[in-house]
Amino acid sequence: MAISIVIVLLVIGSLIFHYVSPWWFTPLASNWGAIDDTINITLWVTGVVFVLVSLFLAYVVFRFQYNKNRRAHYEPENKKLEGWLTAITALGVAAMLAPGLFVWGSFITVPDESDVFEAVGQQWHWSFRLPGDDGKLGRTAIQLISERNPFGLDINDPSGQDDILILSNEMHIPIERSVKVLLRSKDVLHNFAVPQFRVKMDLVPGAVTYLWFKPTKIGRYEILCEELCGVAHYTMRGHVVVDSAEDYQKWLSEQQTFAQSMALPLGDLDKGRQIYAGCISCHGPKGEGNESLNAPRLAGMSSWYIKRQLAYFQKKIRGTESNDTFGQLMSRMSTLLPDQSAINDVAFYINSLVPDEAEHSSIGDLVKGKQLYSTCSFCHGEQAQGNFAMNAPKLSGQHDWYLSRQLKSYKNGTRGNHPFDLYGSQMMLMSRLLHDEQDITDVISYIGTLDKGLLGKASLSKGSLPKSTLPKGSAETDSSDTASLKKSD
Repeated sequence: MAISIVIVLLVIGSLIFHYVSPWWFTPLASNWGAIDDTINITLWVTGVVFVLVSLFLAYVVFRFQYNKNRRAHYEPENKKLEGWLTAITALGVAAMLAPGLFVWGSFITVPDESDVFEAVGQQWHWSFRLPGDDGKLGRTAIQLISERNPFGLDINDPSGQDDILILSNEMHIPIERSVKVLLRSKDVLHNFAVPQFRVKMDLVPGAVTYLWFKPTKIGRYEILCEELCGVAHYTMRGHVVVDSAEDYQKWLSEQQTFAQSMALPLGDLDKGRQIYAGCISCHGPKGEGNESLNAPRLAGMSSWYIKRQLAYFQKKIRGTESNDTFGQLMSRMSTLLPDQSAINDVAFYINSLVPDEAEHSSIGDLVKGKQLYSTCSFCHGEQAQGNFAMNAPKLSGQHDWYLSRQLKSYKNGTRGNHPFDLYGSQMMLMSRLLHDEQDITDVISYIGTLDKGLLGKASLSKGSLPKSTLPKGSAETDSSDTASLKKSD
């Protein structure tokens, strides 16, 4: 009797939870309402079966409970019952599968008038490419990817010269126009999913997959990678912005073609030196940095990273938080750079500065620091040398006080919480895996040894760290805590 009551209560509770639960589909913003319909049909079929089977089970448990005066009747076959069960099951399965097959047929049949763009996935970033006036996308190859050519376009293919390159993680599309999305991966399996559009598809290395949809609501929608693509999988975010036709054309006119990007000079060294004269008072004549002025070391940084940060300061993506005193100062200083050409020139000059060996004062557990850094190395490199393909700056050679301040800023939300700071938001997530200040000290101490070349390529295992590389007071112990950070953007 008690078991029967529990089963009935379970059914009632499940139904109540289904109807009053706040968790449901995100608001639909595309033409794929049919996908919602197929899911609802599946829920109704499985829900009805769940209720009927559960109530029948409760009845059987109650009706045929143990009675010492009653013997069970053994009936191994009942053709009539089996026939009914087979027919009802077949109808239920058909009711679930048939709508999905029709919707799938529509999902893979792209309208002829559809616009096209390419979404490129890599650990852990999205970028996009649009065909130019010729309506054709140029050929690409993984081996052609470089800092100068991040999409790997074939420079000898005329179809690719007018391709429009979107290095940002944000793609714009016009409302009420069908769009076909070509999906390409640079490295591992990824997945392109926008919940509000009800579309998702895997990105398979070596192949080009696709999906299509028609946006119906203006807005900004998050792109998720719903494939386990690596240790920082959950930080791989992007956005699709649905614009009016006028706003879309305005955005499109501001984008750069492949030919234009290849024609841009890297920078003018003499002009960059003149511009940098205004930076010397804080960052030093050799870009060595100054702790008393809270100015980080610039020498040795890649020009692409410097350009990105200066653009962030100019666009108020960095330096807007009330407690970010140093960021606010840099935001004001960045306004002295009149245009992108000036940014290119000063970044080019800074990149030419030869860094001296930085001083490090952090004393931490280097064995644990290496464990903590193991995840960072996926982006920043085993020697913390940085990686353009991963959008990860160089860490080795930077002052430990600056690295510490940035990690703490990510943890407390001072840096990285702007909606357009993709890499900052990734670092906010990853920095929280450093549980306390000691973890920060340990990982920075380890990065400091990479700058000094003390460890080289030697393998570190439990207790194998050379005594000469251990700062005084550090522990020569192992730890099971593998928390780490991804990149110090």
